[in-house]
Amino acid sequence: MSVRKLARESGFSPSFMSQVENGQVSPSISSMEKIATAVGVTLVDFFAAVTDGEGGLIVRVADRQALSSGWSAAEIEALSVPGPRARLEALLITLRPGGRSGKHPYAHDREEFAFVTRGEVMLTLGPEEHRLRRGDAATIRPGELRLWQNAAKAPVQILIIASSAGIAAPPERRPRPRAAARGGRPASRR
Repeated sequence: MSVRKLARESGFSPSFMSQVENGQVSPSISSMEKIATAVGVTLVDFFAAVTDGEGGLIVRVADRQALSSGWSAAEIEALSVPGPRARLEALLITLRPGGRSGKHPYAHDREEFAFVTRGEVMLTLGPEEHRLRRGDAATIRPGELRLWQNAAKAPVQILIIASSAGIAAPPERRPRPRAAARGGRPASRR
């Protein structure tokens, strides 16, 4: 795929994509997700590109692959093994003080479950802001706008587990999920 086509598919300028390609800029987490979606892969698949992509289903702490985002002030660690048969993507995101997932709230077409393992973080979910602390969790529906921000003075860690269904095709050709594919009956609320 050419830089111009990738720029068009991801919504970025060709000059920005060229800077990313040449390691001159460090894209935000949301920018990395948009680029991954444009090429038809998940964020975890980026980790496979820097490894041999082979292996079992065990990811030891010493063997985790990590990406750093200077713009987001974040470290992103792959906790799952990427591959064509993987149905879930697990990431551990560490946002340093002042870190954020992107410039603006963004959405993608996968459902996500997020669990705060350390610290306190602000999650803008749709039009509302939520302060999440260690032990709090959120489910983010496909297409829902979200933005993670660390306004605290200490790092925060967020475990994110996302479905990988529907990622293989570029955005304009991806089929819409059917209601039955969302897991049947809705969970009861307490």
